Amino acid sequence: MTDGFLGVWDSEMREVDSSQMPMKIWYHDLYTTGIHSDSRFPRERYAMLKDRIQSSQSSGLIDFITPECATEEDLLISHDPGFVRRFIDRALEEKEINRIGLKPWTDLFVERTLRIIGGSLSALKHVCEFGGISGNMAGGTHHSHTDFGSGYCVFNDIALCAANAIESHGRSRVAVLDLDVHQGDGTATMLEDIDCALTISVHCKDNFPFRKAVSDYDLPLDSGDGDTRYLEKVRESLDILEEYEPDLVLFQAGVDALEKDGLGKLKVTREGMRARNRMVFSYLIEKGLPCVVFMGGGYSKPISHTIDAFYDLFIDGAIADGHIRKMKSSESRKSGIEVT
Repeated sequence: MTDGFLGVWDSEMREVDSSQMPMKIWYHDLYTTGIHSDSRFPRERYAMLKDRIQSSQSSGLIDFITPECATEEDLLISHDPGFVRRFIDRALEEKEINRIGLKPWTDLFVERTLRIIGGSLSALKHVCEFGGISGNMAGGTHHSHTDFGSGYCVFNDIALCAANAIESHGRSRVAVLDLDVHQGDGTATMLEDIDCALTISVHCKDNFPFRKAVSDYDLPLDSGDGDTRYLEKVRESLDILEEYEPDLVLFQAGVDALEKDGLGKLKVTREGMRARNRMVFSYLIEKGLPCVVFMGGGYSKPISHTIDAFYDLFIDGAIADGHIRKMKSSESRKSGIEVT
């Protein structure tokens, strides 16, 4: 299905077209500084990744945009009012905070969280209006549930984007493709009763969360599985998308399946991870589909392995975005429609 489009990654297709609109990525310094320096979470990955992109020869492919804070109304589309209000008022109980993690919380943690959700919703609005691919250099908070946070996730930006796409952007077949090493349990639970959304999760079955939810399609892997088995599951997930025929894809693109990741339990190489991304992006090019890319997990030691994999993700995403826009522009010219 997608193999014929892997040629877009040939060297001549990777050149930056100065006339091409760069891929929009939402980013804020609070993604890093809003987490306490004493936290076990590798907060430096956000700033390091942005610096890596901006200092590369491919920097012109990506346009960084500062996100606004999501509003309380934005959150109430999918989340419990009491939970939302307690978080904003900094009134969560200690057990609720412990379940989320990222401790100790800073005075900027609430604003950080709201800007991450705002970034994801802005990326969604952009692709629904203009097509192509955009992303958030954070987010993918798939362990958050309706009325509680979990596993580094406060609010579920994927579920919020799915609900917003259906309610505000006229989407009727929203597909969540979650390729993080951990099952997207919160997303699966929050979207289980929404007929217009489909959830697919490729994950290590022996990893967190240990009490799994039920996605529409769960494609589990065994501990120690590497590139071959992982890419087989990715291929299977794309076959599911082919049959479903989505009008929007929400791509949770965590890279914690890397063999150097301490929380992953899989043995996927950087090359295997990049092949995964290109399989997904090739499918999007083939179908001309809009897509939001969420950063997801990545906790390798040293963190440079995670940065490398995320760099590959966003650069290849920008290349794919350019191809989708070029195709749509060509189609519009053929039909006599002026593109603005």
